[in-house]
Amino acid sequence: MHIRILGSAAGGGFPQWNCGCGNCVAVRETAHENLRSDLNKKGFKGKPRTQAQIALSADSSSWFLAGASPDLTRQIENSSDLHPRALRGSPVAGVVLGSADLDHILGLLLLRELQPLRVYASPSILRILREENSMFGMLNRVELQAVWTPMNSGRPFPLLSAEGKDSGLRCEAIYISGRYPKYVKTDVAQLGAEEASAALFFKSASGKRLAYLPAIGTLSDALLEKIRGVDLLLFDGTFWSDDELIRIQGRGETAHQMGHIPVEESLRLLKNINIKAGRKMFIHINNTNPILNEASPEHLAVRQAGWEVAEDNWQLEL
Repeated sequence: MHIRILGSAAGGGFPQWNCGCGNCVAVRETAHENLRSDLNKKGFKGKPRTQAQIALSADSSSWFLAGASPDLTRQIENSSDLHPRALRGSPVAGVVLGSADLDHILGLLLLRELQPLRVYASPSILRILREENSMFGMLNRVELQAVWTPMNSGRPFPLLSAEGKDSGLRCEAIYISGRYPKYVKTDVAQLGAEEASAALFFKSASGKRLAYLPAIGTLSDALLEKIRGVDLLLFDGTFWSDDELIRIQGRGETAHQMGHIPVEESLRLLKNINIKAGRKMFIHINNTNPILNEASPEHLAVRQAGWEVAEDNWQLEL
């Protein structure tokens, strides 16, 4: 299985207009020279990132996206594997959606150039996109432009192109407790709260397994058991602490209220988790999270616990 981490940030990605961290300042104009100099003096060391996005392939020819980030255009430009190979053609065959959050779906509108595309999602998320948001009708202007396919929890299924070609990859969606984005107006009772988000597990023909959980608020024993033995774990790294945003902004919600397990808690919960290939990475990292600063004690704690902090443009093989 070929895996490309195209983006690793949460929220608006980097650089963010309202952010003064070293990641953002490093890529801004010289108007912020004083701030950049001050951060350098304080020893800040970090890298710019775009919004969380991964791509997977069994043959390096046909690719499936897990989510569709608003930064998708730039991310495709930065990944030669995803470059068009013919006039108005694309190696992107489909998208698997784990949630209806804006930073996981807005990139779909960047894939509207009449290319055949299959989109997998829970029945409730398909309803939100197809019946309640007219903009996504841009993906159905011609036959096979987008084939919307429901995925049932706990049932592995092959990833197929819009035309029905088997990619060689299998996916299993495990619905987890979550909440729908605030833009969704339909009553949750009609949608089904259990379909708001999903943990995604991908498997190659050789049996290699990837777990992708960029946003998760609780870990059940059943889900922990499912994670055990995967070859690569990409896990929610949005916030370091539960009250992170409240401390910084003076208001807001906790990490748990927003549907995220803080990293300092995940390190304890997943301390004894066994990963076959030994690679565990935090992804979907907010610009407030101190693990982005490679000189911070929080970043050191993550590395000492055997975890990595995912970066844009990483190429992985299973």
